[in-house]
Amino acid sequence: MRVLLIDDDARLAELLADYLTPQGVAMVHAGGGQAGLGALAGGGFDAVVLDVMMPGMDGLAVLRKLRDAGHRIPVLMLTARGDEADRVVGLELGADDYIAKPFSPRELLARLRAVLRRAQPDTLSEKLTSAGITVDTGSREAWVDGAPVELTGLELDLLTALLRRAGRVVPRSALLELAGRGDVSVGERAVDVHISRLRKKLGDDPPTRIRTVRGVGYVLSRATEEP
Repeated sequence: MRVLLIDDDARLAELLADYLTPQGVAMVHAGGGQAGLGALAGGGFDAVVLDVMMPGMDGLAVLRKLRDAGHRIPVLMLTARGDEADRVVGLELGADDYIAKPFSPRELLARLRAVLRRAQPDTLSEKLTSAGITVDTGSREAWVDGAPVELTGLELDLLTALLRRAGRVVPRSALLELAGRGDVSVGERAVDVHISRLRKKLGDDPPTRIRTVRGVGYVLSRATEEP
C-alpha cells in the first residue's frame, strides 16, 4: 500500500511512518495542500490521508479540487475530535472516511484497509436493480434509467443498502450501519442531508424512488424492471 499523507505536522508524519512501514505501508509526506496536489499529479498512490486544518489551502479545499478533477482515489480525512461540521462537509465533498485527532496509528491502518476494501472491485460482484436504479457492487457504478450517475462512496453505500432492502422501511438510525459505515459517527440530520443529495443526483424530485417514512426512515420503491 502506498499512501500520501497531506498534513503540516512533520512530527506526526514521522511517527506514522515509523509504525506503518513495518506493516507494509509506504507513506509519502506532503506538508501542505499545494504540495499534496503536486504529489498526486504524479500518480502511484493507493489512498490519501488528508488533514482538514492546514495553513493556506486547507484539507476541504484540497478534497474539492481532487473530486472536481475526477480523481476517485480513496481519501481519509483527519478532523478535530467532536467537530461534526468538518466530518459532514468532508463526506459531502466525497471523502471516504474520517478519523478524529488524536488517534492511534493502529486505528488509522485499520481504516485505510477498510476504505481500500470498499474501493476495490469485489470478485463476487452483483447487480442490484429496483425502480429504474441499478448498482454494480463490484465496479461500484450506478445507473438511473440506463444513464450513468456519479455518486460519492458514501452515497453509493447508502443506495446499495436501500436497494438490498427495496420495499422495506430502513430506519434512519440504522442506515449508516447497514451501508457498512457504522464507524461514521454523524447525526441523523446529516443522514437526511446525504439522502437529499442522493435524490438530486438520481433525479428523484419530487421523491418517488426513495420515499421518506415520517419519523422512521426511508424506503426505496420495489420494482423489477431493468433500467
